[in-house]
Amino acid sequence: MGEFLKTAKGLARLLLGAGRDLAPIVVVIAFFQIVVIQQPFPNLSQILIGTILVVLGLAFFVRGLEMGLFPLGEAMAQAFAKKGSVLWLMAFAFALGFGTTVAEPALIAVAAEAAKTVAEGGLIARDEETLGHYAYGLRMTVALSVGLAIVIGVLRIIKGWPIQYVIIAGYMGVVILTFFAPPEIVGIAYDSGGVTTSTITVPLVTALGVGLATSIRGRNPMTDGFGLIAFASLTPMMFVMVYGMVY
Repeated sequence: MGEFLKTAKGLARLLLGAGRDLAPIVVVIAFFQIVVIQQPFPNLSQILIGTILVVLGLAFFVRGLEMGLFPLGEAMAQAFAKKGSVLWLMAFAFALGFGTTVAEPALIAVAAEAAKTVAEGGLIARDEETLGHYAYGLRMTVALSVGLAIVIGVLRIIKGWPIQYVIIAGYMGVVILTFFAPPEIVGIAYDSGGVTTSTITVPLVTALGVGLATSIRGRNPMTDGFGLIAFASLTPMMFVMVYGMVY
């Protein structure tokens, strides 16, 4: 009975926290719908059910990160660091960045939408096969770029490179490529940097950086463990612009 009560209290705390996190956006939407637009909510029952499902999903997702993904990422990073094989660590970093990005739902949706938009602009054919090839190529390009970004980020942690110099150099590359890339691809490239850092990539990559910085002597998890997500957001912009020029 005591264990059941403890579990129930933990679940209630999770749901309360998720509800509190979602409360601001609910208040904003309700205010503009009722006060500014001055119209009732369409399909109110569906909206309420959807909101409840979002609260449940967010609560279980956050708990899943705490229980599974964060400990897993840190444990694997520490294991590779103790193994002492830089080659295997680099291979793992690339595979982690590539694999998590390919599975990102946001990237899948954006790639499909980008293919349709490019086709409407007359840059590619509108048939399903061409659209599929373009979207698939875009996803693979972004995934490769994130894999490379995580490798660079891991090397930075190992070598102790200052993060600001690497980031500044990367954004200089983004600015330069912007002048040469087709205008139709620039916006897609910039958005690609954002959609890669989503629900699957961020927890594992963050855990990898923190776990690696914790395991290497002379590294501080606060100053060295974070920053991998910045690389994962940066390189897709450059790779997608190059993809647009080549395609």
